[in-house]
Amino acid sequence: MEVSISAAVNVSVLAMAVIFAVLVILIFTIQLLVKLMPYKAPPPAPPRRKTAASASSEDDHVAAITATLAMHMGKSPSDFRIVNISQR
Repeated sequence: MEVSISAAVNVSVLAMAVIFAVLVILIFTIQLLVKLMPYKAPPPAPPRRKTAASASSEDDHVAAITATLAMHMGKSPSDFRIVNISQR
């Protein structure tokens, strides 16, 4: 059995034609699905409420920050009033 360059080129062209035909079919299938089933964003999650445990934990953090700041500045903790603590 003799292998010629023209037979190899024919097989290569046929393989590439099949690959591109499948890709074109996939593109049109995806476009059709996008038109039939458009994307709908899910509704936003409802905001979470603070629980009693997290409020107690937050109070502990405020107390620790106040005590540390008072000790660092050499003042009484009653001289400070922390109004807002934000997390990054």
